[in-house]
Amino acid sequence: MKILGIDPGFERLGIAILEKNTGKEEVIFSECFKTKKELSFSERLLLIGEKINLIIKEYHPDALAIETLFINTNQKTAMRVSEARGVVIYEASKAHLKIFEASPPQIKMAVTGYGKADKEQVMKMVKMLVKIDNAKKSDDELDAIAIALTGLAHQKSF
Repeated sequence: MKILGIDPGFERLGIAILEKNTGKEEVIFSECFKTKKELSFSERLLLIGEKINLIIKEYHPDALAIETLFINTNQKTAMRVSEARGVVIYEASKAHLKIFEASPPQIKMAVTGYGKADKEQVMKMVKMLVKIDNAKKSDDELDAIAIALTGLAHQKSF
């Protein structure tokens, strides 16, 4: 099974494709996709949609795992991230992918066994759980990998 993991954002979007075979899950692709601040918000959403569409066409995942929105103090940012999530979910739905959504505590629990783990604990476990090259991955990429791992752990529920 191949799963597309997304750490949503409109400035930076963590993207990962994981494949589950026998043994450890393998990271086939990961990147932090960035949009330029100079672009209008609608142009940024268009770029996100186009990128997700290309990733789906190239890697043919079976499912999407995406983080649910965590409301912070900045309502404007939260709304924009939710709109970026909508674009990703739309593209996944268009491609008939199964969709799994996970909250930050669910992701932490799936990856570390502790729902209140800190970011460092999650990142350390991600590197232990998957076949990944030793090149420095951005936090957004590692978050996307953690989200994909969570989706794979819950694959029977979606």
